[in-house]
Amino acid sequence: METSDFFNSIREGNLERTASLLREHPELLTSRDQRGSTPLILAGYYNQGEVVRLLLDKGVPVDEKDSSGNTALMGACFKGYTGIAELLIDAGADVNARNGMGGTCLIFAITFNRESMARLLLEKGARANVKDPGGKTALDHARTQGLETLIPILEAQS
Repeated sequence: METSDFFNSIREGNLERTASLLREHPELLTSRDQRGSTPLILAGYYNQGEVVRLLLDKGVPVDEKDSSGNTALMGACFKGYTGIAELLIDAGADVNARNGMGGTCLIFAITFNRESMARLLLEKGARANVKDPGGKTALDHARTQGLETLIPILEAQS
């Protein structure tokens, strides 16, 4: 089975085609694209909520990492897809996971100026005092980004 059709159906959000391919080839649930992304990581990165739900319903591991150590939740935080993040967190995603470079979901959200995402992560238990490889916490990044409304929240949690 050529996996490119499967991954293209995910990118396009073609739920019917994705589900059909999974029925025919259940092994696709554990496949990876050329960059090492899992189906769930790819679906989240492309903001394909229905496909994310399908994959979660099929039992894919929510915290599986790509070749850089990123989880599906990290991709959603980077892109600012709060709805996808909520689906993943409700499915048990680790809000404090670290990627291969030591980055966290909260640091991604703040670095890329995703204030609503940062608030969601904090509500769901993200630790604000974790340092990235450069020794900076989420609070440090919020100050650099000028996220004045988040600074007091992060200060209270640090």
